[in-house]
Amino acid sequence: MQKVLSFDIGGTKIAYAIIDENGNFLNEIIKVSTPKTSAGIYELLKTTVKGLEDDIDGVAIATAGAINNEGTKITSHVGNLPEGYNKIDFLSLTSKPVLLENDANSAAWAEFSIGAAKGCKNAVVLTLGTGVGSGIIVEGRLLKGKSGAAGEMHFPIDSGRKRVCGGCGMFDCFESFASGTGLNTNAREYMGADATSYDVIRGLKEGDHQARAAFDKWQGYLVKGLIMLANIFDPEMIVLSGSMAKFVEYDKVNAEVNSQILTQPFVLKEAAFENNAGMIGAALLLINRLSNH
Repeated sequence: MQKVLSFDIGGTKIAYAIIDENGNFLNEIIKVSTPKTSAGIYELLKTTVKGLEDDIDGVAIATAGAINNEGTKITSHVGNLPEGYNKIDFLSLTSKPVLLENDANSAAWAEFSIGAAKGCKNAVVLTLGTGVGSGIIVEGRLLKGKSGAAGEMHFPIDSGRKRVCGGCGMFDCFESFASGTGLNTNAREYMGADATSYDVIRGLKEGDHQARAAFDKWQGYLVKGLIMLANIFDPEMIVLSGSMAKFVEYDKVNAEVNSQILTQPFVLKEAAFENNAGMIGAALLLINRLSNH
């Protein structure tokens, strides 16, 4: 049975574990704070790999940023990680195979392979967190595009020039409305200058009308985005993951979106995996590659 050491590298923490071809964790997931320099990140990875090299068949890395179609390097700037991070030579970590993949794409592959979208040939997985990430499965394959950057959720969804998206700099981008950051903005608009998304969620439970208005505005923009994605990709399923996904009113949103799309109905589901999806998906992508060689 093939085993892969899989990392999930984020701006604040790095998680890693050994994962088998069925997506099982073979040891405890280790989480450490992300070093403040790219050299520090490389040394952490190198030391970790060296200690486990005899027990693994390769190394998989889920990371922010666009990854080339060969899975060998980061091709974009990665704002939440140290300067020079995108220049790291990840292939030099070991003589064994190394595969990089975008963290949202990795999460989508985990959901498609063994999670909520298992059995679907066409699916969209949206990660609703501080921003909005996505991975798109078309005919059983991860949609990468010509340069590995397909699936960016940066497209205008309003025409009022109301919000500048922190991720891309455009006005009224889907991410600026449907993310946790978007709900924070709504909280301030409806509940006061110091309000946050946490106040909205708490207010919902308490029957607060302003909280309901702030949440409905957020969920309404999510609906707009889902209609667009369903019409473009005609998926069997759209899966929502990330910190904001647990608050979505699934039955309501599912009915509303399916009543407005031009394609055949799809199913809206919450993701099966949470924080570990990136590690699982990256590992399974590498194991698939090893199995096909």
